Amino acid sequence: MVSTDTAGSPVISAWSAISPLGLDSAEFSRGLGSGRRAAVRLDREEWQVPYQEACLVPGFDIRGLLGRKGTRSMDRITGLAVVALGRLLATGDDAGRLPGIDEGTGLVLGTSTGSAQSMMNFTRDSLVGSRPYLVDPARFPNTVMNCAAGQSAIWHRLKGPNTTIAGGRATGLLALRYALRLHRAGRARTLLCGAVEEFSTARAWLAWHARGVTGDAGRHDAVLGEGAAVWLLEDAEDARAHGRRGIAEVMGLEFGFAEDHSAIRPVLANCLRRLLDRSGLAADGIDALADTQLAGPDGDAERAAVAEVLGTRLPPRVACADSIGDTFAASAAFQIAAVLARAGSGEADAGARTVLITSAEANGMVGAALLRLAGS
Repeated sequence: MVSTDTAGSPVISAWSAISPLGLDSAEFSRGLGSGRRAAVRLDREEWQVPYQEACLVPGFDIRGLLGRKGTRSMDRITGLAVVALGRLLATGDDAGRLPGIDEGTGLVLGTSTGSAQSMMNFTRDSLVGSRPYLVDPARFPNTVMNCAAGQSAIWHRLKGPNTTIAGGRATGLLALRYALRLHRAGRARTLLCGAVEEFSTARAWLAWHARGVTGDAGRHDAVLGEGAAVWLLEDAEDARAHGRRGIAEVMGLEFGFAEDHSAIRPVLANCLRRLLDRSGLAADGIDALADTQLAGPDGDAERAAVAEVLGTRLPPRVACADSIGDTFAASAAFQIAAVLARAGSGEADAGARTVLITSAEANGMVGAALLRLAGS
């Protein structure tokens, strides 16, 4: 079991999401509010995958969004990360930069393995070419897991700590924990944090076979999604100095490891109990819930653990996976973004101030976080 103490933690003061609901945060918020489902039927000539539908970021064209310079060899997952961070950092003024962001700003970006498609394409080129070494060297950086984080830092001129985190569906929570540790250790006063996931032929086939291997073949029809969700962490006084307010404060984070389906419920339930205890909250102090929304046994176990700790009368749900699909490594980041979108829309004013975010899967991390929205 892994615990995290977030006493004196900074606040989340800005966020951005590029998702199947649209290319910016406003479209993400509106899409969630309307309950719109972003799945589209796949063109079988373009996508040779075992799925009929996917949740793709609409109109996503790297060169169209970022220009031709420096994008010739940029892959999809890196493009998603660079665009999402660009949306967060853009201000529309002459400086073109969010106030308070300088070269010392750190970046913690979550991913799965990086781009599985880039890895497989590069490997294939080395096997089918007339010589194994006759590959495009400009595409080699795309094969390493930290490419998206490194390229994002270069593109946006960030020279602070640069870290890539991978941990399954809980990756967004793990990235948040790492960013909080960097801040607490004084490595960076301002940090950008989040996670990214791409849809690709390689990822689709990997997901298809993984679901069968784990005995979750009933989820073969689950729709895959993609996108990136990022946010800004800074001290509350810094946020005020730059004309921003704190949207949310991290009250606590807890993690565990579930070795199989049967372990999810007890491990997650223990995480939730520790989280409530360390945060000084009773079960009835949770105003809203943002869970993973998994189908199948993993999701059943997650919901059972939450009900075991909070009781059968659960708080209102903040949902996003129903709209944007299974974004895997970006799942928890999008859950956080959905909570922030809800706070920004004014829905939280009805009383949903303390939000529980949970994440679970049988082959990796199990985690939970508590966010206290501004004004609570």
